Amino acid sequence: MKILNLLKIAIAAIRRNKMRSFLTMLGIVIGVAAVIAMLAIGYGSNESIRSTISSMGTNLINVMPASQNRGGVHMGRSSSPTLVVDDVTYLQEHSTMIDAVSPEVDGSGQIVYGSNNWPTQIYSGNTDYPYIKKYEIASGRMYTEKEIKTNAKVCVVGQTVIDNIFEEDEDPIGKSIRFNNIPFKIIGTLKEKGDNTFGQDQDDMILAPYTTVMKRLFRQTYLRAIVVSAKSEDEITATSEEITTLLRESHRLGDSEDDDFEIRTQEELISNFGSISEMMLVLLGSIAAISLLVGGIGIMNIMYVSVTERTREIGLRMAIGGKGRDILRQFLLEALLLSIMGGIIGVGVGILASNIVENVLGWPVLITSHSIILSFVFCTFIGVFFGWYPARKAASLNPIEALRHE
Repeated sequence: MKILNLLKIAIAAIRRNKMRSFLTMLGIVIGVAAVIAMLAIGYGSNESIRSTISSMGTNLINVMPASQNRGGVHMGRSSSPTLVVDDVTYLQEHSTMIDAVSPEVDGSGQIVYGSNNWPTQIYSGNTDYPYIKKYEIASGRMYTEKEIKTNAKVCVVGQTVIDNIFEEDEDPIGKSIRFNNIPFKIIGTLKEKGDNTFGQDQDDMILAPYTTVMKRLFRQTYLRAIVVSAKSEDEITATSEEITTLLRESHRLGDSEDDDFEIRTQEELISNFGSISEMMLVLLGSIAAISLLVGGIGIMNIMYVSVTERTREIGLRMAIGGKGRDILRQFLLEALLLSIMGGIIGVGVGILASNIVENVLGWPVLITSHSIILSFVFCTFIGVFFGWYPARKAASLNPIEALRHE
């Protein structure tokens, strides 16, 4: 029997039981939609994390004090005075692979302007710091080398700070604010970055010269970190190795002594978060795939019912010359049609659901052709796999017994 005739018979059988066929497809629809939506959320989160980390600079290298233990008590990194300004100078003078380097000191406090106040974070560095950390000026200017040398009490503020301590349309440039009771003059504002993937407001901050923050604000002689920009992404590993060698020289560490600092690169962050995201992606996809299996079981169940209901029809076809392989193809084609139609509808529902999640909930979503093809191929396989056994049963019926069936 020709495939075209088998296809017409299969379509007629599906149309004869419209509601049952729809309910059978519904499992596949939900399964495919769930796979596409779950993978879209997973891919979107993964891409959002990568873009957030990359926005801080793909060439960025962070050098931090090593964690210390005193008397068996873990003191953490912030209390380890192993990095100093001289280390930055040493790197500037001896490194051949560094594009830019800056000390970094930060802390939290309260900003006061008039009767308004706001808790925020202060960050500080040299003139290369904004370039390394990808900060851009929206209005005004950045602090200068002269202001760093003179410990000038000047700062650049983020948009969240402006929104919370100034009146609407009030120009903050030239205004004086107090941070932990130390006056700072605003000389510039930063371009908005918005929230990062972790929910942190990147505009809730002020930026000041590191000398001012170290000497006037926190009265400390050590750094929280040293931030470095490599000349290119390809040289990050080599640059990290050079930094390690130079800092060991600067700290006069012997061959048997451990590093008193730690180096973290953006590649490591992306790799670590990528591994977590991939695990979550597999988990979400696996959960969604379960609904596809349930839909496949539904197809198998309905095909069994269909074989039982049409036993006499099968016997009649065989009696007038129909072959077992034609009966097999007929029922297999019905199962495949149900699965494919459910898959097509499911793709549309999955894309719609992903758009709703993105626009209503505000979650990052990324629909890829890979996820659509994967879910569609999987649902086709489900139709063949679960439709095969009922179709095989129909093809193996004895014509005489089938004609006697009531």
